Amino acid sequence: MSSYRTDAAISTGVGYSIVENASLEGRNTFRVAARAAMLIDVRDAAALPEVFAFDGLHTQPLLILGEGSNILFAGDWPGIVLSMATRGIEILDGDGDTVRVRVAAGENWNDLVYWCLAHGFGGLENLVLIPGTVGAAPIQNIGAYGVEVGEMIERVQVWDREARAPSTLENAECRFAYRDSVFKQQPARYLVVAVEFRLPRAAVLRLDYAGISDELAALGDGEPTPARVAEAVSRLRLRKLPNPALIGNAGSFFKNPIVDTTIADAIRGAIPACPAWPAGSAIKLSAAWLIDACGMKGYRDGDAGVSDQHALVLVNHGRASGVDLLRVARKVASEVWQRFGVKLEAEPRVVGTR
Repeated sequence: MSSYRTDAAISTGVGYSIVENASLEGRNTFRVAARAAMLIDVRDAAALPEVFAFDGLHTQPLLILGEGSNILFAGDWPGIVLSMATRGIEILDGDGDTVRVRVAAGENWNDLVYWCLAHGFGGLENLVLIPGTVGAAPIQNIGAYGVEVGEMIERVQVWDREARAPSTLENAECRFAYRDSVFKQQPARYLVVAVEFRLPRAAVLRLDYAGISDELAALGDGEPTPARVAEAVSRLRLRKLPNPALIGNAGSFFKNPIVDTTIADAIRGAIPACPAWPAGSAIKLSAAWLIDACGMKGYRDGDAGVSDQHALVLVNHGRASGVDLLRVARKVASEVWQRFGVKLEAEPRVVGTR
């Protein structure tokens, strides 16, 4: 890590502020120490033209950071970190069976899910308790319990760094795929400013994912509703996943691998219990199962380790560095590769790899 010791505010404009030598330890859910040469917090999207007129934003490395729930800092960031701290939820239209809602990038994702439930809008209930901001959601195309956010996004408002102007991308232009999007593919181009959702008033509930129906039954009598599904998913997540408020983590660290059918057939032929799902012409395997089968669930190397609650989650037990956590991630991936010949891919962005 660098020798920086204190943050130093160098500028405050209308709708934004700039800090030099900024600590990022409180801005990532792994809680690892890291610093940025400069940090810009944008509170008003109208300030973006002025902010992007700053020469440094075109000559220095730029990292867009939300709540830091999908990133591992294995080193300092040598350039500028920009954080969208904008707020606001607006109903654009609500006629018919659906409603269109515009949400500023800086809004907390889980707060949005509960805001929608309170207003009688469905569609996002399976995505409750996912950490992060609304602006980060389309980048990763966040998903859980059989639902991906890209299904509900109508368009995304962005600042196009190449054109140096605001723009809007329709759903098809976002190129949503499994934990992927054009925003992830071109991280240096687009800054998400706001997301427009098209949400159903009468949601078609997705209850077929493992555990949801059983959890609903445990809640007692009553017809399934979006609010009850959200409660069921919350109970599942709180029971299975470590809480970032209690122990540093970034949720699932590895994607479920998608492999050729011949590889999946070989693994399931040897171990029939291996979970697998169709993924087009390929097969999706459970990364958590593969890791657990390698005996890595609960593994610990100093303060860095694999959660004993869920094999997909890396955790910081105290003062682990990003390098420590990255070393554990590489060991996990190596163990899975050696036993099953399956390559695991990290879900969070890793900064400062060594």
